[in-house]
Amino acid sequence: MRPDGRVSPEGQRLSVADLAERELDSLLEQARGGDTAAINQLFAHQRTRLRRMVELRLDDRLRGRVDASDVIQEAQLEMFVRLPTYFATQTMPFWVWVRLEVGKHILMIHRRHFGATRRDVRREIGCGDTMPPASSDALAKELVARQDSPSDDAARTERIQRIRQAIQSLDEPDREILTLRHFEMFNHRETAAVLGISEAAAAKRYIRALDRLQTALADLPGGLEGL
Repeated sequence: MRPDGRVSPEGQRLSVADLAERELDSLLEQARGGDTAAINQLFAHQRTRLRRMVELRLDDRLRGRVDASDVIQEAQLEMFVRLPTYFATQTMPFWVWVRLEVGKHILMIHRRHFGATRRDVRREIGCGDTMPPASSDALAKELVARQDSPSDDAARTERIQRIRQAIQSLDEPDREILTLRHFEMFNHRETAAVLGISEAAAAKRYIRALDRLQTALADLPGGLEGL
């Protein structure tokens, strides 16, 4: 039996992750054949993650002016047009492709609002020059928001500032892998696929990044007290 009461064709139990992956593969096959409903389901499957990614990586100056749902919707319309090309080559997993396409759309929005040249924008891009880095301010606020203990506004602002400083002190690869694991909630396998490295390399990079963040926090005035 499957976790939901179904059995696999081989008669073996399937984990929830295996079940989701097989259902995704089925939707991909239907989408390859032009099934519009399957295509819509594929995009819907990624929407929560994509929204989180956009909210983290959208420039701070655009918050309140650009809605994450609108960004995803605009990118999705373009991806509908590009789907045949993706299926013809399929050089990466579907969800990685979707994420990259939305990332490119965020870059386009940044250029549209700030008039940056290609060279200027590339200077701000994270891994692979295809994705804006996550906002250190957004990451710091997210970390503080996860803390259970209540605090006054002054203490909260101080913690945000200290965490933001620590995040900004990290190299871009360290910030990126922490963003993927802690904020976009990718596992080692997914993180490795996004970064184009092995799972073992992704795991080692993640551990090193955590150590460097802890060291950066400890080196700030006040150390780890109150964090």
